[in-house]
Amino acid sequence: MGWTDERVETLKALWLDGLSASQIAKQLGGVTRNAVIGKVHRLGLSGRATPSQPSPVAFKPPRTRPAAPSPVIHRRPSPPPQPLEDMRPAPELRLSPRIEEPGEATVLTLGRHMCKWPIGDPSSSEFTFCGRRAADERPYCVEHAKLAYQPQQSKKKAGSNELARSLRRYI
Repeated sequence: MGWTDERVETLKALWLDGLSASQIAKQLGGVTRNAVIGKVHRLGLSGRATPSQPSPVAFKPPRTRPAAPSPVIHRRPSPPPQPLEDMRPAPELRLSPRIEEPGEATVLTLGRHMCKWPIGDPSSSEFTFCGRRAADERPYCVEHAKLAYQPQQSKKKAGSNELARSLRRYI
């Protein structure tokens, strides 16, 4: 069915009333939704209300914390290097569990060479990252890298019982 002057006037009226292209196509009959959309564009009809846009989110700068006084560090002179035969393995460091203090970095202030160790609950407003200087192209500082990267455990060799049990799956 073609576009007669009467059908075009009906299309214009229905379009300005806010009906969708599908609804207009059903009322006119004999045309598809796409045909209605094409005719609307060719006629240059644009007098419809635009859908409401969500309001833009305002930027909220991170809260600043008062700077704690930095402790004075007294450095002792390093001892002279020891001969190799006097070298003993260093004792293994044990990290005692401690409550993390709030970090210095937020998601917005976190930089490339800053420690990305999360501190706190990610769903709370108090959530921060460690923020100290990261070590050796790693995402964590030295202290947090010791927690994150554990030494690989040695695998024990499977005995005959283990072999028999794994073979039963395939038999």
